[in-house]
Amino acid sequence: MTPRRHDIVRAVKRPVEIAPARGKLGVLLVGMGAVSTTFIAGTLLIRKGLAPPIGSLAEMGTVRLGKRNEGRSPRIKDFVPLASLDDLVFGAWDIFEDNGYEAAITAGVIEPELLKQIKPDLEAITPWPAVFDQRYVKRLMGTNVKTGPHKLDLAEQVRADIRSFKAERNVDRLVMVWCGSTEVFMTPSAAHESLEAFEAAMESNADEISSSMVYAYAALKEGIPYANAAPNLSADIPALNQLAVDNGSPVCGKDLKTGQTLIKTIVAPGLKARLIGVSGWYSTNILGNRDGEVLDDPESFRTKEESKKSVLDYILQPKLYPTLYGDVCHVVRINYYPPRGDDKEGWDNIDLVGWLGKKMQLKINFLCKDSILAAPIVLDLVLFLDLAHRAGMSGIQEWLSFYFKSPVHAPDLYPEHDLFIQLMKLKNTLRFMRGEELITHLGLEYYD
Repeated sequence: MTPRRHDIVRAVKRPVEIAPARGKLGVLLVGMGAVSTTFIAGTLLIRKGLAPPIGSLAEMGTVRLGKRNEGRSPRIKDFVPLASLDDLVFGAWDIFEDNGYEAAITAGVIEPELLKQIKPDLEAITPWPAVFDQRYVKRLMGTNVKTGPHKLDLAEQVRADIRSFKAERNVDRLVMVWCGSTEVFMTPSAAHESLEAFEAAMESNADEISSSMVYAYAALKEGIPYANAAPNLSADIPALNQLAVDNGSPVCGKDLKTGQTLIKTIVAPGLKARLIGVSGWYSTNILGNRDGEVLDDPESFRTKEESKKSVLDYILQPKLYPTLYGDVCHVVRINYYPPRGDDKEGWDNIDLVGWLGKKMQLKINFLCKDSILAAPIVLDLVLFLDLAHRAGMSGIQEWLSFYFKSPVHAPDLYPEHDLFIQLMKLKNTLRFMRGEELITHLGLEYYD
């Protein structure tokens, strides 16, 4: 009988066989807006020594090994064989024809004087025509768009782009990240249940197959890792989950945990740890970039709202603590405000209940730059998905839930949203890969 994964973790203490990170790693980005251009430009600046990789766990983080008194805490990039930033090669699809430099200027996140130092590298990135259907993103319209008789044909065009890029740029491995806009709210249907049903739905141009699903399908058919940085339904359906496993592709998502939800997953675990009651949590955002414009459409906003609102339910566990969290009034608002551009402002008002039922309040005002927070996450996902692929890991990579508002997970599990538990899962996965003891933080061994 084949041992189950958890039995292997307990019984075996030896490194996972990881193929070396030889050659170039192609990074395929769907969408060349603020997040993608900030990621690309930032990576180019970092590898030229013009900026530090702040916010990247893969580049700056450490991992403790063994006991606390052993003093072993190497950098993650020295502990596991990650691809070098010098080996990253970028390609993208977009509905607008602007090259990387023009798109970065339009996004307005990075100062023009800084962009000029990498202008030739950015100008060399010209987007391929995108798979796009305005029914799924109603507030956008572009002319750099693929055409074909059906969605299966469009997927084949995407696969052709991937193969051409790999050959022309002499790329050895690939990772795809959906950095496109939030699509309208969708739920799984019969068309998503099996690969046969999914491909038939693509061929019949069924509404159930969104643009992001076309890209996910193309990536997984090519056997490459795929991450969804937006909250829409994409690879997280049975048909594509099975395709990922069958073709050896690691997948993860969804919806990058950047601004307000990042703060929420830091604060909520602390309140729950101290068993401080919560009667209400009001969250509102103002945002003026393309993402804000897209979310001004009610159907796209619903997709984002579902992602943002689910966090508290899973962290606070109201079924286990009905007195403290059984009736939380949780409200989420996003307001499109063009003058702010990529500068997002998030306000949180949290109504608390303490000892003897005494009421308290916590107010948070987070002024952040959305794409500045997202870019290092994209970098980490690229590096860690490539690592997982070389380690023979396929299907859902729950250990990367640290980066997402709505982590993809096995059907019979609830998602883990606590940021600190997520980080422990991530680092324990790295320890497991290298044959190191998993750390439980029990600590009794110091006092025997």
